[in-house]
Amino acid sequence: MRTDIAISVQHAAFDAGAELNRFHAGRTDMGGIALFSGLVRDLNLGKQVGGLFLEHYPGMTERALEEICQQAAARWPLLAIRLIHRHGALLPGEPIVLVLVAAAHRGEAFDACAFIMDVLKTEAPFWKRETTPTGERWVESRDSDLAAARRWQHTGLPSEGSDD
Repeated sequence: MRTDIAISVQHAAFDAGAELNRFHAGRTDMGGIALFSGLVRDLNLGKQVGGLFLEHYPGMTERALEEICQQAAARWPLLAIRLIHRHGALLPGEPIVLVLVAAAHRGEAFDACAFIMDVLKTEAPFWKRETTPTGERWVESRDSDLAAARRWQHTGLPSEGSDD
């Protein structure tokens, strides 16, 4: 099975609803679509956050995201994946990442969407710098993010034959 994969790394904001509508337009084979939309928080590690700046390496970042999506497509029978990740200066409340995953059944879509986000948080080459009332600070990897990504190393494929 071939999975349609579309990836964008962009500064511009996106509209999750419009992206969802484009994602499934004209498709009748999609039984389930899982969507994750991440937003910039105004509080992190107990401090107010006034803004976030994301740096990345063009080309390298897209290849890493493509590899993560290919890994998901190899694990689950997916129909399509749409991944958007923003870079540059962002304010609290703004969208930062969108993952859309379509499959014939909801379980595969849910699992693959979670996998993509968990692995993206630890393997995608983005560097985040927050602006707080006491100055700027780099956002370090969290143990919880590493644990979430590790759980997929030992998780088998979801059960086959679900009709939902």
